[in-house]
Amino acid sequence: MGLTIAYIIIGIYTLSLILIFMYSLAQLNLLVNYLGQRRNQKEAPKFNLMDPREIPHVTVQLPIYNEQYVIDRLLANIALLEYPKSKLEIQVLDDSTDDSVLQTAEKIRDLQKTGLDIQHICRTNREGFKAGALKEGLKIAKGEYIAIFDADFLPDSDWLKKTVPYFKDSEIGVVQTRWGHINRDYSTLTRIQAFALDAHFTLEQAGRNAKGHFINFNGTAGIWRKECILDAGNWEGDTLTEDLDLSYRAQLKNWKFKYLENVETPAELPVVISAARSQQFRWNKGGAENFRKTVLSVLRANNIPFKTKFHGVMHLLNSSMFLFVFLVAILSIPMLYIKNSFGHLGWIFEMTSFFIVSTIILFVCYWFTYKSIQGSGLDNFVSYIKLFFTFFSVALGFSLHNTVAVLEGHMGKRSEFVRTPKFNINSLKDTWKGNKYLVEKISPNTILEFALMLYFLFGMYSAIPLNDFGLFPFHFMLFLGFGFVFMKSVSAKA
Repeated sequence: MGLTIAYIIIGIYTLSLILIFMYSLAQLNLLVNYLGQRRNQKEAPKFNLMDPREIPHVTVQLPIYNEQYVIDRLLANIALLEYPKSKLEIQVLDDSTDDSVLQTAEKIRDLQKTGLDIQHICRTNREGFKAGALKEGLKIAKGEYIAIFDADFLPDSDWLKKTVPYFKDSEIGVVQTRWGHINRDYSTLTRIQAFALDAHFTLEQAGRNAKGHFINFNGTAGIWRKECILDAGNWEGDTLTEDLDLSYRAQLKNWKFKYLENVETPAELPVVISAARSQQFRWNKGGAENFRKTVLSVLRANNIPFKTKFHGVMHLLNSSMFLFVFLVAILSIPMLYIKNSFGHLGWIFEMTSFFIVSTIILFVCYWFTYKSIQGSGLDNFVSYIKLFFTFFSVALGFSLHNTVAVLEGHMGKRSEFVRTPKFNINSLKDTWKGNKYLVEKISPNTILEFALMLYFLFGMYSAIPLNDFGLFPFHFMLFLGFGFVFMKSVSAKA
């Protein structure tokens, strides 16, 4: 290997490590915000829903697409919402292309007979995908406030009573609640997803909101002021994460968001890796698309402070961290050989400590978010250690898949909104097999993930002849992560 190539590899590797380190410092700052906010909760003005004059009209939007397995559960649950029927409208925004349309229509007719104001709105095309459906429903929505639930969400009956009152403050444009997980313990895959989402909904959402930094409506389990949606330019379908897009446009126009960590909205996690893949791809590509679309507006805005801009940029770069992690992983083996071939460059390898420090920071941050939901104590801490390193390994295993998504997003490559298949999985006894919405073919990335599993096995072996075991734990986690993703991808076709 020539010295020029070695310097190029070192440069890319070092830059990636620095960006990961900056991300971890941003997370640490959010932890400080989060802990401070929990100590200093302020009472907010609220509507008095006991006074009929203060009860606003609410529209609940349910965007659905081919939801045969969960539509009955969804509608039965939404019908239980406790709110005056004269002030409640439900829109089922149905873009389905299969027989579930008939199933949904029948269920809606039954609910209409009970006096519920529920409408079945079907479009002739899927233009704009979910954003297009929401926009179409908004045209005729009666409500001043628009609550949105995806098909796999099951809000408690008093959900509106816990969220609507906060709109008493005329500057509030969105109230977002924390996601819960009805099938958290179904498998290793669901436990990992729950772990990552819990960190987002405690550390990130609460940590940003505590200091007035930009947060995002999470696409579901939240409620918008209709005026805010229209003032921000309405829903747009030019990114795969229309929720993040509208959130930033609204906050750039000075609307405030209210995050309620103490209001949990249960939902079902994907139980098959192909479903998790499609969800991860959409979220990560959409994040990169929004960085491309929005970052300059954030940087140029005169109405937000520097720290909010910094956290906004890091927020929009969230998904891009997979790209930097993937680069560090791929280049770590050449770096091992460079270190042992060019002795005079040894000092550069102190940069590796950035990754170790970043990992320690994230370990500390995620422990505080884990114990806020699961509780503290020695047993929980031991469980946390095992779950953290399992999560970390599998996140590394997803890095190729998510890097492809991020690169497509940054390059402006358009793709269809691929919904996440729902399963109606509520307990360990339920099964996903036979679900007609599952993708049958194996992703082309799966073959590359198998190759990467072998590549990092070689990285582990390389430590022996080089007598350098500094990167062995990292390569071992990468081997396990890519192995897990590969094996789950193959076995899910059985």
